Amino acid sequence: MLLSLTSFACEVCEKRQPAFLRGITHGAGPEGKLDYVIVTVTILVVLATLFYSVKYLVRPREENGDHIKTLIID
Repeated sequence: MLLSLTSFACEVCEKRQPAFLRGITHGAGPEGKLDYVIVTVTILVVLATLFYSVKYLVRPREENGDHIKTLIID
């Protein structure tokens, strides 16, 4: 099993977390609304990066047949 049960939150940490994070994470919960904003922006940046990475790997839109992208994909 790759994920062990010890990676989930302990009882002390579980009580300190907000309701929707309870049982998932260790440590102190978010200190304020700014923490939620930072995490949300970070998630959006990661998702956008993942989307564009896959998009340009699948369809690189390079006309030159000698371009490195076409050498890797073909």
